[in-house]
Amino acid sequence: MLYFDYAATTPLDGEVLEKMLPLLKENFGNPDSLHAYGRAAMRAVDEARDLFASLIGAKPEEIYFTSGGTEADNWAILCGARAQAKAGKPRVLISAIEHHAALSAAERLEKEGFPVAYLPVNEWGRVEVSALKEALSPDVGLVAVMAANNETGAVQPFRECARLARENGSLFFTDAVQAAPYMPVDASDWGADMIAFSAHKFFGPKGAGALYIRRGVQIPPLISGGEQERGLRGGTRNVAAIAGLSAAYRKAAKEREENNAHIRAVSAAFLSELAARCPQAKRNGAGELLPGIVNLTFPDVDNAAFLTAMDLHGAAVSAGAACAASSVRPSHVLLAMGLSEREAGSSVRFSFGRDNTVEEGIAGARLAAEVYEKIRR
Repeated sequence: MLYFDYAATTPLDGEVLEKMLPLLKENFGNPDSLHAYGRAAMRAVDEARDLFASLIGAKPEEIYFTSGGTEADNWAILCGARAQAKAGKPRVLISAIEHHAALSAAERLEKEGFPVAYLPVNEWGRVEVSALKEALSPDVGLVAVMAANNETGAVQPFRECARLARENGSLFFTDAVQAAPYMPVDASDWGADMIAFSAHKFFGPKGAGALYIRRGVQIPPLISGGEQERGLRGGTRNVAAIAGLSAAYRKAAKEREENNAHIRAVSAAFLSELAARCPQAKRNGAGELLPGIVNLTFPDVDNAAFLTAMDLHGAAVSAGAACAASSVRPSHVLLAMGLSEREAGSSVRFSFGRDNTVEEGIAGARLAAEVYEKIRR
């Protein structure tokens, strides 16, 4: 089986699993309990928080654990906007290519009466900074621009966007869920007020994430029901998953350069072989891209038929974000880049990871070319 969907999820790393197992078996206590079992669990949470904070250049008190990227996106956007509205800054600016979790939160705000504007992108899939400059006004309370797109891999000008937002007195949020495995995250250098993470993108457990909230930023809780996470995120903590998140990110950060070089080699071999065998395929996205994501349009071929055929031949590929896999609508990201609905409906995403080999990349390209020709015939 050829797995080319690392942007959707990654397998749990063996070392990370070993870190988690004692917290699922022996040290299973509720970290909010006052007895020895609870204290042992709380030590694990505190250690994980300290570690994760140190890895992204933050303070431990700026890290809040969540159930994943979707919750972190919703918390930052919904609660950030509501807090700013109370200060007389209700407008929200968000890029048109955000993950569905972020866009759905923005749509929810619109239904609540918030004025929301969607920032356009160029044909490369990058946010137009000039559009942000024009859209900023004193009543803008929140700006949201992701670090790198999950469908095309296009790295966004988030630092410049953060600077503009800060100068305008707006909160700035960036979704680093897809970027974190491949780009060093430095909270002070990035300039963001809030940053979202999800463990299963870097070989950690599913259902574990984090939201960095810069010290001094005041936003209300998204989930009520307890005093966990300093009163801002109710619910019993998933101790094993939290430890797994930090352990996985530590390993990802340590091996980042080596993994990126390897993944670039796999991607390059795939693209070279595909260009020779299927020159009709056109890559979507250009400029600075994450090393493992290759989004392609195969002209005049329905992407659902293409994905099904690839799967039947033992290759896992996607049409874009896994969260929208059940949707038959063309990718909102590709449409925002100027592709037609027909072109977007003929596009697929290959995403490579550290466990892929160059030989697998070549085999994947050959299979894609064969499938394309069979479907066209």
